[in-house]
Amino acid sequence: MAIEPFLTTRPQRAFIATKAIVVLVMVAITFRLVDDKVRFTDGYKTLPCYLALFALAEVFELLMAFDALQMRNVIQLIGILFFHLALMIAAALQVHQTKTALVKFRGCDSTFNEINCDGPGTLWRRVEPFVIVAPCVIGASWLSLCYWFRELYAEFGWAIFHVVGANPKMKTMYRYYQIMICLLKFDFFCFTGVTMQLLIIVLHRDSAEFGVTIAAIPVVLMLLILCGLAVQREIRWIMSISLALMLASLTYLYKLVRFYSPVSREQYATTRATLTVFTIVAFLLLSATFVVGIRCFLDFDRGVLDSKVNVAMGQSPLQYQGGVPVSHRISIE
Repeated sequence: MAIEPFLTTRPQRAFIATKAIVVLVMVAITFRLVDDKVRFTDGYKTLPCYLALFALAEVFELLMAFDALQMRNVIQLIGILFFHLALMIAAALQVHQTKTALVKFRGCDSTFNEINCDGPGTLWRRVEPFVIVAPCVIGASWLSLCYWFRELYAEFGWAIFHVVGANPKMKTMYRYYQIMICLLKFDFFCFTGVTMQLLIIVLHRDSAEFGVTIAAIPVVLMLLILCGLAVQREIRWIMSISLALMLASLTYLYKLVRFYSPVSREQYATTRATLTVFTIVAFLLLSATFVVGIRCFLDFDRGVLDSKVNVAMGQSPLQYQGGVPVSHRISIE
């Protein structure tokens, strides 16, 4: 069975096309409606952060899809399906958080306030349909992605064979390497999502926590990049440092205490649900990355280095056939 070139088959093109662009339109309309009525300060900062987060997620998912299709990486396609499902959950949570940010007064019978009340003619009632449409569209597109994934799974069935050959142990080791690289990419997005929400919505510029969060950005990015380089090139000392730092980073879960502590809970009121989900998911992803990283570390110097390096240098499984012994053929025409 031959591997089809990049973006030449219907399932490949359809997988790329199935993106919730409508979601960005809905969020942009929401942003515009609120922008006409309020200034984005204090609790209202939830809306621009929501728009920025979804824009980042859509671009990230599109780049991941292109990368997965070019590399014939079934593992990454599965990761995209889970990521898309997580987006649907985040969009559903945002319905509640947007209402929390806008509706300040529950009883508005005597004094009507267009911006801060809940009822016919209020800002929340005009915004509500658009924030509800977003998770519905993402859910529908997720079902479409699942269908096209089945087609791509069959199409890419021979890709791993072209990389490492038919040896089951080699295939297993390469699969763990693919999982590790995929996890590192999603670690990056979760970290970016949490940091963006903290910096835009919660933290004040003159606070110590703001400075610590800013300082952590290059450290974490460097950790992810070096870890990816170490697992790809099988550099033991860098991988050892990366795993140690990864284990230390798991203590970031303490943030959950601040989200719900009586002392600081009001500070996180408009974004607590999304931040909680992002923090827990980031913790689980980082834990999985640490475990898979140990497994990849144990597979160093066992024969998959050439396959990893050649594919990473830009050769797709279609181009790189290092694992497949090529025999001479006699053609009679």
